Amino acid sequence: MKSFLPHAKPNEIGLDAKQLEVAYDLLEKWTTGKDAAVASGAILVGRNGKVVPPRFFGKQSPEADAPPLRKDAMFLMASITKPITYMGGMLLVERGLLNLNDPVARYVPEFKGGDKELVLVRHLFTHTSGLPDMLPDDLKLRSKQAPLQRFLDGAIKDTELLFKPGTKISYQSMGTAIVAEIIQRLSGKSISEFLKREIFDPLGLASIGLGSKGFDRERLVRVQTPEYQTDAKSNWNSEYWQQLGAPWGGMFSSAEDFAVICQLLLNKGTWAGVRLLSSASVRAMTTNRLLEEPALPEAEARTKPWGLGWRLNHPATSESWGDLLGKEVFGHTGATGTTVWIDPQTQGFCILLTNAVRSKAPWRLVHLSNVIAAAFV
Repeated sequence: MKSFLPHAKPNEIGLDAKQLEVAYDLLEKWTTGKDAAVASGAILVGRNGKVVPPRFFGKQSPEADAPPLRKDAMFLMASITKPITYMGGMLLVERGLLNLNDPVARYVPEFKGGDKELVLVRHLFTHTSGLPDMLPDDLKLRSKQAPLQRFLDGAIKDTELLFKPGTKISYQSMGTAIVAEIIQRLSGKSISEFLKREIFDPLGLASIGLGSKGFDRERLVRVQTPEYQTDAKSNWNSEYWQQLGAPWGGMFSSAEDFAVICQLLLNKGTWAGVRLLSSASVRAMTTNRLLEEPALPEAEARTKPWGLGWRLNHPATSESWGDLLGKEVFGHTGATGTTVWIDPQTQGFCILLTNAVRSKAPWRLVHLSNVIAAAFV
C-alpha cells in the first residue's frame, strides 16, 4: 500500500504560486548546464495535509552523461536520518521500555569509563552527551567495509567524552549510533528492520528505508562526495555505504514519502487513521528540551535549541535555515545537501533535496528556504 499526501494547486492551500516559481527557477538555474553547481534537486512544499506536486531538476548523478533525474528518485537523506532513528527510540519510551533520564549504562552496561556513567539517554537525543561526532578510525573502518555493528560497538567502547555530559552542545553522530544499539537490544530487531516494521510499514511508505537493500539501485541519486572520501569502494556512492544503513546518516527516501513523515508530526502523531506516536511524544520531540538542562549555559540553550532528535531553527545564528523562519520551526539538514523544515504555526513544511555537498555552499538551501517561506500567505 502506497501512502501519499493528496496533490493540490498552490492557491488551494494558501501558497503563492508565483513565489514558488522563484524557488523552482533558482534550482533550475543551479542544475542547468555543464558547469552546474548542483547536479540533482527536488522541491516539495506542503500545507494543511496536501502538497504541491514535487518538482525535479537536473540529473540522476553528477556524471556528465547521467540521465535526467527520475520522478521516483530516492535521495540519500544523510543526517535527516537521525530524527527518524530517535523517533524509533520514542516508540520504546511510549511502550515503557526506555527512560530518557536513565543512565545509558543501564541499557548498555559496557558504556563506561571517563564520565560515561554520567551520560543520560536524553543527552544522546539532544547532542549534549559529550560524545564525538565520528569514531577516530571511521575512515579506516569504511575502507575495510566494516559491518554496521562494528561502528555501533565502537561508539560504545572506543569513544572518549569531549566534555562533561549536559554542559555543552556538540553534534554527535555516535550518540545516534548508541540509541540505535539500545533500540536493537530492547526490540530484538536490527535498527533497519525496526524502523521499517514500526514506522515505514504502518504508514504505507514503500520508498523510504535505512540503507538501500531492497530498492532498485537505479533509483538512488548519486551524490557529490567531499574531498576526504577518496575510496570509491566506501564513499557515499559505493554499494557498501548505500547498503550499510548507518542510523546517523544512511536513510534513502523519495520526496513524497518523507512528506508523510512531516504531516504525521503536524498531525501530532497520526496519519491516515494510524496513530504512530502520542501527541505528548511529538511535543517533546519538537520543542526545546535544552532549557531543562541545569548545567547548560542559558544563552546557548535559548539560541541553539534542540528537541528530542529534531532540531529547532536557530534564528540570528549562522545555523539558521532561513531569515523568515521562526524559532518554533523544527527540522534537520543533511551533509549531502538536504534540508527539511516543518512549521507548526503555518501548518506547512518544505523538503529540499539535492546531491551537492552542503558544507561547500550552505547558503543555497537558505536562499531556497527564504523564497519558499515567503510563499506562505
